[in-house]
Amino acid sequence: MLLVCRIPIVVGLAALAATAALASSADRSEGVARPDRFDGAASWSFLKRQVALGPRPAGSPSSRRLAAILRSSIPQGRYQGVPADLRNVIGTVPGRVPGRVVVVGAHYDTKDIRGFVGANDGASGTAVVRQLARTIKPRQLRPTVVFVFFDGEEAPRGVPDSQFERYGLRGSKIAARSLRHAEAAIVLDFVGDRDLAIPRDGYSDRKLWSRLRLAAGRAGAARHFPAREQGPVLDDHVPFIRAGVPAIDLIDFDFPCWHRICDDLSAVSQRSLDAVGETMMELLRTL
Repeated sequence: MLLVCRIPIVVGLAALAATAALASSADRSEGVARPDRFDGAASWSFLKRQVALGPRPAGSPSSRRLAAILRSSIPQGRYQGVPADLRNVIGTVPGRVPGRVVVVGAHYDTKDIRGFVGANDGASGTAVVRQLARTIKPRQLRPTVVFVFFDGEEAPRGVPDSQFERYGLRGSKIAARSLRHAEAAIVLDFVGDRDLAIPRDGYSDRKLWSRLRLAAGRAGAARHFPAREQGPVLDDHVPFIRAGVPAIDLIDFDFPCWHRICDDLSAVSQRSLDAVGETMMELLRTL
């Protein structure tokens, strides 16, 4: 992923007032009893399992091993071909209402940097999405949820940042074409940071983001989703937006170990995974 602008987005007074009201509502909800629908310990265990595989750049043997683990451990697990002999992993949990589809995704590859294990950048989102897929039961929710683990989010070694959108996001480009009928797409990335704070990025759909923050408040996790905004982030939600699907990206881009080998287990927290997982369970329940 790439932050394309660190300058805060200018919004109108009405939007600011609405954001402030939403923040107040979410913050008041912080005091409610925390739900316990998401297994943060199981998610944490799978994060560590990924890190133990070592670096997992797209197409590598370790990435292929992870893809096989993912396919065998989610409902209706299957592969979707991606150019350059890569593969997305897709699972499906049927909903109660025919024709309604929501996408929840994360990338499972890591940046092709020697020694880089991507505990936050790759493993954290994958761990939460996998646990969501294993937790939600058929017809528990109104929409069908399609879980997608994107391959090739990171651009190949040597590609400059200016060419990231062209050469990166390879798996999500394919997934977005096949799921352009979805009513929403939610991407998780950088969700395990020990000091977790996820503002809305400049590309994320405002209406869906508002619903996310309200869900975070009800889940007792409002402090992890502040009302402030960050610049637009080029990430796996962008191909869905380009395809006409309202999409949001949960990403704490203020992460000092981005594409550095210090992105290891010392940089992430089970508590952060649990807060995001509980928020997602509540959001999906309301869609």
